Amino acid sequence: MVTSTLSTEQKKEIFREMAQAWEAKDWQKCASLIAPDGVLHSVMLDPCMGRQAFLERIEKAAKPNKHVKLHIQRMGIANEALFVERIDEIIIDGVGRSVPTVGILEFDGALISLWREYYDRPTLLKALGLSADPHAQG
Repeated sequence: MVTSTLSTEQKKEIFREMAQAWEAKDWQKCASLIAPDGVLHSVMLDPCMGRQAFLERIEKAAKPNKHVKLHIQRMGIANEALFVERIDEIIIDGVGRSVPTVGILEFDGALISLWREYYDRPTLLKALGLSADPHAQG
């Protein structure tokens, strides 16, 4: 864990910026908030290592008919990490579905160095309108 000199409010504001950029589909802004060697780890998938890989993953997941709203329920700090409880609303072709999610973020300076996402994968797949996991082995 990298120690950050950011205040709790600064960490919260960085995540609010991320949520706003995500909703606006401003993928470059999202990537700019990640450290060059930052890691996104949706725990049911392999970690995404580095800012460029992060950008490629979120651009690949983006679809013209898909919009995601990150409804922040609570944020708090434990051992320097920012914990964010959210309801991610995934709207596809005008139909919205909710995915309860918890993100745990660590910072290196003002950049996110590690972002772990915890959610129920079958609930996410259903929200995406998928009957099978495209990342499943077999």
